[in-house]
Amino acid sequence: MMVVLIIVGLGMCWMLPGDRIKQAQQMKANGNYDYAIILGAKVNGEVPSLSLRYRLESAVEYAMQYPHVQLVLSGGQGKDEGISEAEAMYRYLQEHGIAKERLVIEDQSTSTYENLQFSKNIIPEVAGVTIISSDYHLARARFLARQIGWESDVVAAKTPESVKAKVGLRERLALLKTWLFRG
Repeated sequence: MMVVLIIVGLGMCWMLPGDRIKQAQQMKANGNYDYAIILGAKVNGEVPSLSLRYRLESAVEYAMQYPHVQLVLSGGQGKDEGISEAEAMYRYLQEHGIAKERLVIEDQSTSTYENLQFSKNIIPEVAGVTIISSDYHLARARFLARQIGWESDVVAAKTPESVKAKVGLRERLALLKTWLFRG
C-alpha cells in the first residue's frame, strides 16, 4: 500500500506542474500592460544563448506589435558571462530596431524571483505586467509575479530542442520548490 501511495504521489508531482506549465502558456499577452519583462537566460561571452535569443525574437515581435509597451530587460551577470544578461538583451534589441527609450535595464538579478522583484523596484507602480520567457518557464514566473502583487499575461518563446528534456525536468522541480517555499 505504501509503495502505491509513493508511486501515485510521484506521479502527481510530475503531472501537476506539467499541467500548470501548459496552462500558463495560454495567458497570451495582448498589449494591455504598459511594461513587459524579458527574463534573462545564459549569455555566452557577450552573445545571447539560443534560449535567450528565442526570448528576444519573441520580444521584438511583441514590441513591434505594441509600440506603447516598455521592455524591462532583467538579468544579472553570471561568473562565466562576459556581460550581464540585461546588457546582452539591450544590444540585441537595439540591433533589431527597438528604441533605447523603450528599454529599462535591471542587471542585478540572479533568479526568476529577483528578476521580478528587482524589476518591480525600478518601474512605476502597476497592477500587472507581461512576462516574456521560454514557454516552460512561464508557470513559475506567473506564480512568482502573483506573490509580489502583480497580475500577468505572457509571451511564450519556444524552447530549443537541445535543452527541452533537461529544462522540462528542472522546471517541474523548480515549480514544486517554489510552491512549497514561496507560496
